[in-house]
Amino acid sequence: MYDYEQEHLELLRSLAPGCTVLLRRNGAFPLEKPGELALYGSGARYTVKGGTGSGDVNSRSFLTIEEALEQEGFTITTKYWLDDYDLFRSAAKDAFIGEIKRRAKEKHTLAVLEGMGAVMPEPEYRIPLYGEGDTAVYVLSRISGEGNDRQAVGGDLLLTETEKWDILALNRKYPRFLLVLNVGGPVDLSPLEEVGNILILSQLGVVTGPVLADLLLGRSYPSGKLTTTWSAWGEGCNLGDFAQQDNTEYREGIYVGYRWFDSVGKEPMFPFGFGLGYTDFAIKAGEAKAEGEWITLTAAVTNTGKRPGREVVQLYASQPAGVLDKPYQVLAAFAKTGELQPGETETVSLRFSVRDLASFDDFRGAWVLEKGDYTLRLGNSSRSTDAVVILRLDKDAVLKHTVRCLGKPEFTDWAPEKLPKGKKHRFLKVLKISAASLPEQPLFEAETRVEPEAAQLSPEELAYMSVGAFSEKGGALSVIGNAAISVAGAAGETYGGLKDRGIPSLVMADGPAGLRLNKDFTVDEKGVHPIGETMPAGISDFLPGPAKWVMSKMNQKPIQGEVKHQYCTAIPIGTAIAQSWDLSLAEACGDLVGDEMRRFGIHLWLAPALNIHRDVRCGRNFEYFSEDPLISGKFAAAITRGVQKHPGRAVTIKHYAANNQETNRYFNNSRVSERALREIYLKGFEICVRESQPKTLMTSYNLLNGIHTSERQGLIERILRQEFGFTGVVMTDWIIGMLKPPKGSLYKAPRADRIAAAGNDLTMPGCADDVKAILSGLENGTVTEERLRINVSRVIRLAKELNG
Repeated sequence: MYDYEQEHLELLRSLAPGCTVLLRRNGAFPLEKPGELALYGSGARYTVKGGTGSGDVNSRSFLTIEEALEQEGFTITTKYWLDDYDLFRSAAKDAFIGEIKRRAKEKHTLAVLEGMGAVMPEPEYRIPLYGEGDTAVYVLSRISGEGNDRQAVGGDLLLTETEKWDILALNRKYPRFLLVLNVGGPVDLSPLEEVGNILILSQLGVVTGPVLADLLLGRSYPSGKLTTTWSAWGEGCNLGDFAQQDNTEYREGIYVGYRWFDSVGKEPMFPFGFGLGYTDFAIKAGEAKAEGEWITLTAAVTNTGKRPGREVVQLYASQPAGVLDKPYQVLAAFAKTGELQPGETETVSLRFSVRDLASFDDFRGAWVLEKGDYTLRLGNSSRSTDAVVILRLDKDAVLKHTVRCLGKPEFTDWAPEKLPKGKKHRFLKVLKISAASLPEQPLFEAETRVEPEAAQLSPEELAYMSVGAFSEKGGALSVIGNAAISVAGAAGETYGGLKDRGIPSLVMADGPAGLRLNKDFTVDEKGVHPIGETMPAGISDFLPGPAKWVMSKMNQKPIQGEVKHQYCTAIPIGTAIAQSWDLSLAEACGDLVGDEMRRFGIHLWLAPALNIHRDVRCGRNFEYFSEDPLISGKFAAAITRGVQKHPGRAVTIKHYAANNQETNRYFNNSRVSERALREIYLKGFEICVRESQPKTLMTSYNLLNGIHTSERQGLIERILRQEFGFTGVVMTDWIIGMLKPPKGSLYKAPRADRIAAAGNDLTMPGCADDVKAILSGLENGTVTEERLRINVSRVIRLAKELNG
């Protein structure tokens, strides 16, 4: 193992416990020392380190939970159970693959497309629960990924009958029992009310198993909090559509996640911001002050328990009732303490701009703070707060005028008839805010400068520079994000045919939880040549027989030349990172990825992804941070800072925007009001741009109110560049030029000429049809040479900067 690998593993092992969330505890854990352990559950031997598809990372090695516990000295007394489970799982997998192929045949599509991201539900089985010792751990795993959404069925979002039976039986049998959730998102735990110890381990990359061992033995402790509400299935908001084929209507408007639960007064199983540790804390509000638009509140946090730990202090704001309806409260700021020993106290500071409490007034086309009282609530979860101070705004303040440019959804957003009554607060401190101290903010000027190199390019050269570098033979690999020429397994790169004229190329790697590259490769005068499997895990299961045979023959070719290696480190999934509520942890993860980008010649990492957890069934939620835009934007910004502190390395924030389902992801139309878009689905992108200025951004596959996001000029030029102040390169998501609408689709495929005309600089990963489309667009006026020169100039500037 190389030194950097060991350093990165040690770093993650020290950080990742902060991403874990203890949902219940009864004092039985941690353990004093390793000993006999009865280990059960799908995740014991089939531990999930991250999601499927682009979420996969090819690390050198990975310890399952079973292996990690044995390595730390535990004696597993249930080998028979794990062996029997192997047999049931193998049979279920064979049946699942057969079902995918059958469905593909019925739909007249490829099994590899039908199976992308498809997850085998946990099978039903009966295996005796014999095991020695007085301690048992059941590891419940779920995996999800790109291409398919989760289902509200047993073995996915719900528990199987087997899981319910086994977990409850073990809880009654063993004096010390822990349910471990090796999951990327919520599971309905409502049948398990009597279970006293539940830990969300999550999916922590390469250190998932070792971190659990550390937590069991008290070497570390959980200190994370939920960034998504966990509720029983059917208890959450069902106002809007999900996973519709053509049009998905976001009728719930701004009432997403805890905003809905709190506004209708419904108690979820585990609320947003909730999480326990091995100890307890007391939080006492301190001084509050207002300086212009900035509000600062201090809080003293004391460890009142018997073990060390860290606490997360959360500040929520309830906005005044006015012309616009408002949720009961929104997260305004948060801070995490350092490690506190029993009896120790730390004072944290929570700071935010009152501008971030503004609402979007669609009638006025402006961001507005309505006059009245803004009540600030302090606590350690959204359902455990106390009102501590009131901000009193003397009159309405219009903060920024905009242009309504995102279309109309053809329905009216839901709003609550009235909000739950909070406690009356008679003696709270009042901080007076003057609307005059909040002047209206001007728009940014979008960069339209044309570089000298771009001014000299022919129309054909402009077309090639507007799409990714492509090989006529690379279609299949392009589909799975493996279209680069310079680095084995990288997702793609920009056109490299003009290097002799001083225009270098940019190499991009996928993987929101680390770099997705091939482990092994060779290099010769023709380029790089991957060794072994080039497709993500599981994809090859759905290939037809002839294709499998061809791939096996390719992998059997004699290896020519020196074998080189790219061992990348799988970091925790996005949801786990956000559950830490620790921005320094997120920045450290970005720093780790930036270091590996430098080592392997990657300029752009196609991450972080910061779409909203609108519905717990979204297949890619594991990549995303939260149901809350403040959390999403702050954590994306922190990761961006970590990566971009490395010269020549940058991120690509994605997927812009309203990309909240995988069902028909290429041709589904998200119908969303302008207010909901701006307050929920775009706000995180604005925060990230404002705080870290990422170098690139990726648009999403879906349509937004009838137009593909990659073709919506108002979304890109007006909002992103003029309102948010983004100065970097915009690219599409992958295989845009290869898309064909499914039979009966209401919507056509995006085209590279319309994409370029909208100010989207790069169509990725590129293909011959994209070049033809742009040249055709130049002829018929869909796109102008001037527009292409501006777009290409942004690509040239970034390529020179990152290659400098």
